[in-house]
Amino acid sequence: MFLKNCWYMAGWDYELIDSKMLARKLLNEPVLFYRGESGKVVALADRCCHRGAALSMGRREGDDVRCMYHGLKFNAAGKCIEIPGQEMIPPKLGVHSYPVVERDHLIWIWMGDPALADESQIIDFPYLSDPAWRGMPDYIHYESNYLLIVDNLSDFAHLAWVHTHTLGGSEEYAYKTKPASVERLERGFRVTRWHMNSAPPPFHRKVIDNNNNVDRWNVGHMQVPGIFFLESGFAPAGAGAEKGNKEGAKEYRNCQFITPETESTTHFFFSYLHNFEVDNYNVTLSLHDSLIEGFMEDKHIIERQQRILDEDPDFKLLAIAADGPLSHFRWTMDKLIAAERQQQAVPQAQEVQRNKSPAVAA
Repeated sequence: MFLKNCWYMAGWDYELIDSKMLARKLLNEPVLFYRGESGKVVALADRCCHRGAALSMGRREGDDVRCMYHGLKFNAAGKCIEIPGQEMIPPKLGVHSYPVVERDHLIWIWMGDPALADESQIIDFPYLSDPAWRGMPDYIHYESNYLLIVDNLSDFAHLAWVHTHTLGGSEEYAYKTKPASVERLERGFRVTRWHMNSAPPPFHRKVIDNNNNVDRWNVGHMQVPGIFFLESGFAPAGAGAEKGNKEGAKEYRNCQFITPETESTTHFFFSYLHNFEVDNYNVTLSLHDSLIEGFMEDKHIIERQQRILDEDPDFKLLAIAADGPLSHFRWTMDKLIAAERQQQAVPQAQEVQRNKSPAVAA
């Protein structure tokens, strides 16, 4: 169901302020996050190895955490370093520690084999730390499988119908725009779409001074395991934005991170940034509220879609031409998950064979 040997976004840095102990289930695994006294972010299995109590109900002590059921203390690597009233600590006593990286206000976690965790594989979104851009990070919880959300973000055609009065602007978008390019990448895709000489959509009209027609572009980039970056902008109609002239344009950068909680629930992190009037908090707040409004329109459909699919597991989805990018992404994920499972099966089969082999007399 899940690809494990990759980096998932686990949370925003602001979620760990004030010594907060953050409990979050990821890929069906309960995880505790906290920021140690040194400033380092720690991620441990949220289950004490002694009696299964939640470590997130414990107490941070420096970079360590103490279970407040029987007082066992664990360091940032998950090793038990203290048992009250017991001097000898069994060397195997501990909890799983996950590789974790903090970068550009994001907390990344590696849920698979720690030996394979390569920080260079983390996908950067530099706009989050660039003072020329301003946004407001946030979070939504979905009662649906993560791939249904990925499907939704991979599909610009739904903008015209689901978001007619919010992010899309009109049903015309579905009829008059087609992808200018679709790039199928090794671990995702990139789609570019233009809408020429059109009325600006409602969310954009709220933060500009005029309602003149615009040339609008969206460049969506989806990457494994569910990381979506959207570059979009609005330039005066006929100004030549499609040829590279962005003078007078208003631009946005949208980042969205889809992380499975379970097979049927998902964590959804996002931020919508703008490069104009960056000191005007009202613009940032207006765009954030518009995005939430649009996401709620998606959420309503996707969660109902999940319930419908649950009611009939044998139902087969049929594709149309607009599904090319999302079909490629699903195919890519299936291939990567199958390869990962095959790699895991080899050592397991070898271990089973060793256990079955007859003992050799000395």
